[in-house]
Amino acid sequence: MHNRYSLAEEDAKKSGVGGKIQHSACKWCYPKISLEDFCVAGKEIGLTSVDLLGPDDFATLKKHDLHCAMVTAPGGKYTIGGKEKKIGGIPNAFNRIEHHDALVELYEPLIKASADAGFKNVICFSGNRDGLDDEVGIENCAKGLERLMPLCEKLGVTLTMELLNSKVNHKDYQCDTSNWGIALCEKLGSEHFKLLYDIYHMQIMEGDVIATIKKSNKYFSHYHTGGVPGRHEIDETQELYYPAIMKAIVDIGFPGFVAQEFIPAREDKMASLKQGVEICTV
Repeated sequence: MHNRYSLAEEDAKKSGVGGKIQHSACKWCYPKISLEDFCVAGKEIGLTSVDLLGPDDFATLKKHDLHCAMVTAPGGKYTIGGKEKKIGGIPNAFNRIEHHDALVELYEPLIKASADAGFKNVICFSGNRDGLDDEVGIENCAKGLERLMPLCEKLGVTLTMELLNSKVNHKDYQCDTSNWGIALCEKLGSEHFKLLYDIYHMQIMEGDVIATIKKSNKYFSHYHTGGVPGRHEIDETQELYYPAIMKAIVDIGFPGFVAQEFIPAREDKMASLKQGVEICTV
């Protein structure tokens, strides 16, 4: 007996992997597979990109003629306010003025290396609230990001802040709703700052996924997938119907990539990724 997902997969197989979605996947979800092997297997199932890699990985991607649709964030340890902090990751980022000098130092070479490789999206984060008012967080992020916008505009790179849920996975993260992220986009007013709309995270925080994509797509440079609940396979085991979401992304004329970022629960991890790509082929 067919369900809606099996029919969507059959349609993808008949037409060949491709369609109107450009497919990527996040390597971190497959830690036991080498990047070399992941690139080979990924290309066979229709990937043209691998997400969240850094300059040390660019040569391997180039070897396999693969793109990096979203370059990973930089990170470094700095002593700030008398305490050593890891700056650049999810908890400690642009919403604190005292992080800005370190972030500029970290991001400038990464933006240049990404542009040199032909990769045009670099991820960034707001940081955790830790008691910080949301409006102040927007103001602070804008001040730090403004320092990088001239370089991004010169090199054609977009800094992309990820929307993450603060209910389940990233407690206290500030950029946890599309409205907060959009307010920051409007504050900056640059085409070189946008949002990564993570479908998994935003389903948890606010739902209304398709309507948000249709209404606010101009603010989104990239999409991530994941099954809700659990962040596993995006098939009939979870509550979102991804073929309809992908159709909405296609209907708005989105030119970028959709990356699978679910954590496979099954033994055959690449079979799960292949299924995810087929489900998202429209």
